Amino acid sequence: MLKMVGTSGQLSLGKQYAGRYFEVETQPDGGILLRPMRVVPETEAWLHTPEMRERLAQAVAWMAENPPRETDLDELAAKLEAGE
Repeated sequence: MLKMVGTSGQLSLGKQYAGRYFEVETQPDGGILLRPMRVVPETEAWLHTPEMRERLAQAVAWMAENPPRETDLDELAAKLEAGE
């Protein structure tokens, strides 16, 4: 695909890329590399740390080994009263 930069300095990639973020990297030879990116809010960045990825993987493994089941509320109340 061959594209021309318009007089305003803009380049149209097509509607399939509308609203997406790209990192723009200029290569030593003058080439330009566009890398699709996702923006993560600062308040959610902790979810993407290696430690949290490991904890999430452990949680997924635990869920695979412990499928949901109905809770016996009387049994639960007895455990709570017993301090378990």
